[in-house]
Amino acid sequence: MLGAKPSKRPRLPDETHCSSMAQTMKVGIIGGSGLDDPDILEGRTEKYVDTPYGKPSDALILGKIKNVDCVLLARHGRQHTIAPTNINFRANIWALEKEGCTHVLATTACGSLKEEIQPGDIVMIDQFIDRTTKRHQTFYDGSPNCCPGVCHIPMAEPFCTKTREVLIEVAKKLGIKCHPKGTMITIEGPRFSTRAESLMFRLWGADVINMSTVPEVVLAKEAGICYASVAMATDYDCWKEHEEAVSVDKVLKTLKENSNKATSILLTAIPQIASMDWEETVSSMKNTVQFAVMLPKH
Repeated sequence: MLGAKPSKRPRLPDETHCSSMAQTMKVGIIGGSGLDDPDILEGRTEKYVDTPYGKPSDALILGKIKNVDCVLLARHGRQHTIAPTNINFRANIWALEKEGCTHVLATTACGSLKEEIQPGDIVMIDQFIDRTTKRHQTFYDGSPNCCPGVCHIPMAEPFCTKTREVLIEVAKKLGIKCHPKGTMITIEGPRFSTRAESLMFRLWGADVINMSTVPEVVLAKEAGICYASVAMATDYDCWKEHEEAVSVDKVLKTLKENSNKATSILLTAIPQIASMDWEETVSSMKNTVQFAVMLPKH
């Protein structure tokens, strides 16, 4: 790696960012399309913030879920005004990390690329394939506001295994049909796939498809956050014969009928996560980032 030695992870421009993880656990919730209801939080307050990367998608909604501090952020804005390509993913993750979030639980609508993943099913994704083309995927991009050096973050296991296990177990206990793993292919959007693309993605082994997992999960990994995603299948994309192709109406209808599943999982999982010991997991994640950063030679 150009002769450079791994170094301690540098602090980001704000001296408080990337400092020691807050002792008190705080859970960030990034709400996707139709899955960002602020009513799940008690004692809500709004907090508008700015970051060196610009403004997040919307205000941070601070509150509690069963006495656990949480921060809710609507990925597309509360009025769903931000297209997938234009989401400021770096500002979103930066803001949640700076607010002290040790975990981020993301929700996302997705299309199913497998017969057995039916509309309304939950998928706890464990892998992704990146088909985006226009998005900033690192905090370490060489600009004046970014971290110094280059971060070659390992991505063999993109999602926090321990957090995923909690979510899977909770879904089982609640009797919610849940696929315990799945590969998400993230496309640039905002258009949906052609049938040829949809069929190709199936051949690649992808299970579900959306427009938002990447680079969100990558940036969370760089920030040392325990990140997991609750994906809800809303349609069969457009590969399936004799099935209506994906449309906005179809997606919204399925979300309206099934959004309570994701909400129930979050409401049950968050207090369980808060009751667990995460010291070893968080330490391991921070070490991973620390040794992924290559500082410039002087």
